[in-house]
Amino acid sequence: MTHTTEPDKGAHTRDGQETKGEHTKEGRGRKKALHRRKFLGGMAGVGLASVGAAGAAFSLLTEGTRNKAAAADGSLVIPDLLEGTASDGTTTFTLATQTGTTEVLSGVSSTTSGYNQSFLGPTLKWTKGDTVLLDITNNLDEDTTVHFHGAHVPPKMDGGPQNAFSAGTTWEPTFEVLDEAKTLWYHPHALGTTAKQAVHGLAGMIIVEDDSDTSAALPGDYGVDDIPLIFQCLAVDSAGDIKYDQAGYLTSGLSFPVLVNGTNVDDTTLGFTATKTRNRFRALNASPADIITIQRSDGGTLTQIATEQGYLTEAAEVTTIRLVAGSRAEFVMDVTEDVTLQVVITTGWIRGGSGTFDFLTVSAGGSDSPDDLPSTLNTIDRYDTTDFTARTITLSNTGATMKINGSAGLTMASMAMISTTLGAKEIWTITNASQLEHSFHLHDVPYQLISVNGEDPTGVDLGWRDTYEVVGGGTIVIAMEFTDFADDTYMYMLHCHLLQHEDEGMMASLMVTES
Repeated sequence: MTHTTEPDKGAHTRDGQETKGEHTKEGRGRKKALHRRKFLGGMAGVGLASVGAAGAAFSLLTEGTRNKAAAADGSLVIPDLLEGTASDGTTTFTLATQTGTTEVLSGVSSTTSGYNQSFLGPTLKWTKGDTVLLDITNNLDEDTTVHFHGAHVPPKMDGGPQNAFSAGTTWEPTFEVLDEAKTLWYHPHALGTTAKQAVHGLAGMIIVEDDSDTSAALPGDYGVDDIPLIFQCLAVDSAGDIKYDQAGYLTSGLSFPVLVNGTNVDDTTLGFTATKTRNRFRALNASPADIITIQRSDGGTLTQIATEQGYLTEAAEVTTIRLVAGSRAEFVMDVTEDVTLQVVITTGWIRGGSGTFDFLTVSAGGSDSPDDLPSTLNTIDRYDTTDFTARTITLSNTGATMKINGSAGLTMASMAMISTTLGAKEIWTITNASQLEHSFHLHDVPYQLISVNGEDPTGVDLGWRDTYEVVGGGTIVIAMEFTDFADDTYMYMLHCHLLQHEDEGMMASLMVTES
């Protein structure tokens, strides 16, 4: 087909070294001759970010190297599930950053990073109510952090910039899992190096399980009928060098390969042979900037069951699932005949990719007849925001410098700071004063969408979120309640999840203190 465009259980170090602000202790493959991709030169870095410059900044680039490599048999690679070690009521997961090489482009070796491997990381599985400890060693040659994106954890354990730990040291955050069933992910979050480290491969999925009736009724056998899909659209030159900043994105002749679980799918449709009729897919957009839209090649529907922060009130039949950078969604399909899934790439106002790709053929192989999905998946009480504290958060830029409320968060001291108290209920108007695309992410607690560009949310937008699109010149209104955790030293973050924007200053701090 033709393709279109309490007592402190805090982190500490085993070797006694201190970190900044904390004591720290990778069916069948079907080659697609007609896979084609246009490389849409969006804003080449955000220094060109003005309405007048926008049109001039777009250019059509020639196609670059294509990767025909996949798993040995052309099947979807399922990230390893990291086994935790249980002792004295705590489950420990051991991670180590490392560098290596990966063929992001076929036949071309790229220098990459990963957790416990050369690229990406294993999947972690947590259970609500359990106490977990993350034993994370930094084998890079620079500081890093590990942020548990979307998790409701104490700020001291959140993995933000204050939790940076240096090369050769080990960070050991520990906390009780308070989240209900949902799909989270983990990635670096140190000041100025988040894009560099994440695009080179430091990212992995977290699955949170609970004992709810809904969870019991849904597929949950990891790698069998519960399938992770980690999408990345990266910027890579012909030598395999992965770009991450404004200067790199100005390089001529870039390719923007689409990876799924670490495999380039520009010219490859991966295969997954279902052994069950009903299959659950957890989709994560781990791209630095590009927008990912998932759809069926036959135009059929997907049954979405969750947004970033848990189950929807009821299953929703949708034809597309749109994920901005950092966001996630879960959907199920009853596969009684082969289904091919497509991904549509839209550049996020940073020079990036564009195009539609068949990335996965799910072959029918199950003989079971699943029960109907529960009529109700979750109870979501919509906020009455009448008495909520109101704030306005303004996203803007001056050339390549990104700002929140007029401040560029290039250091902790230079960030705008939002101060609130434990138990506070707030309604925020997030105003995009630029013409750039932004992806607004809030640490600590989930939020509800109250309005999107002046319209009431409907459908899946009524679910709980932690990351949401704010278009150029647009506005979203969100509401949240700050629960459980307060600290007068450690802060959460709120920022744009286009990683280049984050590193260029579009980040502010959130201090939650006792009432």
